[in-house]
Amino acid sequence: MAFYFAQLLTGMANASALFLVASGLSIIFGVTRVVNFSHGSLYMLGAYIAYSAMIIFPGFFGFWASIIIAGLAVGLIGVIIEVCVLKPIYKAPELFQLVATFGVILVIQDLALLIWGPEDLFGPRAPGFEGIVEIFGERVPSYDLVLITLAVTVLVGLWYLFTKTRVGILVRAATQDREMVSALGVNQSILFSGVFFLGAFLAGIGGAAQLPKGSANLLMDFGILAPIFVVVVTGGMGSIWGAFVAAMLISVLQVYGIRLLPNSTLVLMFVVMAVVLVIRPWGLFGKPEVAGDHGSQGPPPKPFRELQKSGKIVVAILIGALALVPMSGINFLSVLFTDIIIFCLFAASLHYILGVGGLVSFGHAAFYGGGAYVAALFVQYANTPMELALMLAPLGTGLVALIIGWFCVRLTGVYFAMLTLACAQVLWSIVFQWGEITGGDDGMLNIWPSEWASEPKVYFYLVLVLGVGGILILRAMAHTPFGYALRATRDSALRTEAIGINVKLTQWMAFVFAGAMAGLAGGLFVFAKGSVFPTEMEIATSFDALIMVFMGGVQSLTGPIAGASVFTLLQDWLARFEYWRLLLGILIILIAILMPGGLAGALDQIKNLIKRPHSSREKP
Repeated sequence: MAFYFAQLLTGMANASALFLVASGLSIIFGVTRVVNFSHGSLYMLGAYIAYSAMIIFPGFFGFWASIIIAGLAVGLIGVIIEVCVLKPIYKAPELFQLVATFGVILVIQDLALLIWGPEDLFGPRAPGFEGIVEIFGERVPSYDLVLITLAVTVLVGLWYLFTKTRVGILVRAATQDREMVSALGVNQSILFSGVFFLGAFLAGIGGAAQLPKGSANLLMDFGILAPIFVVVVTGGMGSIWGAFVAAMLISVLQVYGIRLLPNSTLVLMFVVMAVVLVIRPWGLFGKPEVAGDHGSQGPPPKPFRELQKSGKIVVAILIGALALVPMSGINFLSVLFTDIIIFCLFAASLHYILGVGGLVSFGHAAFYGGGAYVAALFVQYANTPMELALMLAPLGTGLVALIIGWFCVRLTGVYFAMLTLACAQVLWSIVFQWGEITGGDDGMLNIWPSEWASEPKVYFYLVLVLGVGGILILRAMAHTPFGYALRATRDSALRTEAIGINVKLTQWMAFVFAGAMAGLAGGLFVFAKGSVFPTEMEIATSFDALIMVFMGGVQSLTGPIAGASVFTLLQDWLARFEYWRLLLGILIILIAILMPGGLAGALDQIKNLIKRPHSSREKP
């Protein structure tokens, strides 16, 4: 019993930093409705800044002063991010802000690399708490008790702030109705900046306080990103008590899981979140989402237009130009444009549920990578020819999407997005840990096309036919009666239900169709590369797809094609530079600020500007 109590304390200590960061994210989301992906970067900066401060200010008082300094510095950085990056796009669709915050992640990563270098930096032990204490005969690090005390203190402080002070009451009021608070004379701009400062301050404190138990390193941001989102969603978006309970629950289960079920630790927190969301769709302490809370800001979505004669001519010319690529004799171009076409199909499949259906998925890479693995498994173990494997890839992922979608479409907004992420992580862990079948981290190798398509030029034409064909099918589906019904569920679920359309069934079928098309893209990918690894199913791949869609433009069927093409070309070009993440991040932020409608929206604006002079000349 004493051993399990000691494990409990270890889990609670691990939960401390997790709670601090998650509570900051929850506060920011509750007021601003910004899903801040860069929050993990603020946690990382807290550790780095604390490390530098501890070198300048050694000793007992210097150690604790450094943690406070790190928190204040990160709080100011959070305000800078809010003012410079997010404030210009507050009126854009809320989920479009994901792109901007992802750009911030890339910028901070390379800035940290530039300032502190690539090596792990180990900070000093907490002065006065270097040793251990015995509790019921079990040895427990004394600093673990400090972390537990810190988490409880912060929880009490936040409770007092939000329930007993005027500032806290205003913040709580803003979580319910921002417009009403603004109408009462409260400066919304200052309120948002203050909330960002508090949230970033807590993230910085969390990173700094965790330094004696580990190191400051460049992997901290992505390492903490998924756990904090899991904690916030499991506890309930905007709930401080929910973040505390969820952090403690997940961290303690992780500690026990390492001993009892070692193979479960990679997905245990996602399984917990999935179970909670299925039972209670808004989290343990959250409240049901109000229709229109997410993604409803900004102008209403424009109806998708069918291609006019001129548009069809342009498409035909572009396809013809692509067909000429292999004739250049440069194999690199054939390989590059093969990748572009595959990513265009991948992004278009995500856009079908995101842009047409209004469902934001954080786990779409599960179907893309899943399609690659389905094709590879049939080739390797059943000696299936490439032609049949390419047919089985979308069928296999479609069946998986059928099962996953049944659970996911019951939720809305961020909760839907996080459940798709949880399901994707479960599938990734199966592929990663089932090494006897999938090769685990070593992947599956030597998955090559049939002999007739082994030449890069020939395979390019196969990808061109299937990839472009898949994109055209997705576009055509958007203009079918089913597509119109799907758009209706996006614009107003209540009105759609009132006219007799089954909203959840429509969304479910769209989810399955999008998963199948992503599986086709994955099947084409594995034969293009000759191998597949678990990285194709990771969170980062799903985020890449999201960036492609948002960069190109959500409200245009050509958006994902433009976004995937530009993103792939930028990655290929910028990867030649040492600090390519910094450059890519700045470009993503600029696109988000200057072109909130994406690349396709910018092109439409240019067309309108060209037309205006002509129309004005025609007037008498």
